[in-house]
Amino acid sequence: MPPTRRAALGLLAGSVLYGSRSASAAGAWSDGLAATVETIEARLGGRVGMAVREADTGRAWSRRGDERFALTSTFKALAAAAVLARVDRGEERLDRSVVFAAGDLVPYSPATEKRVGAPGMTLAEICEAAITLSDNTAGNLMLDAIGGPVGLTAHIRSIGDTTTRLDRREPDLNTAIPGDPRDTTTPTAMAATIERLVVGDALSPSSRARLEAWMTADRVADGLLRAGLPKTWAIADKTGAGGNGARAIVAATRPPAGPPVTIAIFIAETSASMAERNAAIAEIGAAIGQAFEF
Repeated sequence: MPPTRRAALGLLAGSVLYGSRSASAAGAWSDGLAATVETIEARLGGRVGMAVREADTGRAWSRRGDERFALTSTFKALAAAAVLARVDRGEERLDRSVVFAAGDLVPYSPATEKRVGAPGMTLAEICEAAITLSDNTAGNLMLDAIGGPVGLTAHIRSIGDTTTRLDRREPDLNTAIPGDPRDTTTPTAMAATIERLVVGDALSPSSRARLEAWMTADRVADGLLRAGLPKTWAIADKTGAGGNGARAIVAATRPPAGPPVTIAIFIAETSASMAERNAAIAEIGAAIGQAFEF
């Protein structure tokens, strides 16, 4: 009888495929995914970069995996993880109250704009608002708690990511100027970092569970990967958007069978509408689901 898709995946153990060119061992697993992303990029214009990793086995595939893309609001997942790492070390408390003024507010702050002044918000509430609502002021308040963009970059380096960098705060970090290395990552680096944070041991078990719970409760991501991946997959994600057509999502997913799968998708330098970019990510999600079926 013909081999299953999972058996075909076994041929890829320990290998990473780049671009749309598949090694012969990839077979049906990567061919459909590569064709889908290539077609979407041609339709949208600009660049579409992505990386997908299967935990435990190390099986992975990427397109434009080592090219830089703007982090946009995906940085908030990393900042929340850095806060949790400080909690793990006994340097921070999630129940600490943070009081902020109206002058601290930046555009798109649906939660924090309602909590100006005393008693403020707890650090846990700030992290939750930043991830579930992508509240921009909450993003900056998380940065305040970890030493700013420099502190976040230092934390990322400490867990093995030598690529991702944050240089600015909200809203300036979202300019996504072509060729500007500030506030950028690569799909390959981000997929690996999300795996370390949500699936690996970069955080304590309790902090890892809390981060995954916040990302699972994401309230601004329904039309993206969640619309394309199989409904049986659990998904914890964080989205982002910025200038020059930037759109992004990072996710840790749990298929009903097999190891967790981490995903990083970045769209850049396109004039496509937000709805078109969202639909493209959903389409990629469907292709990922098909690739990892048995």
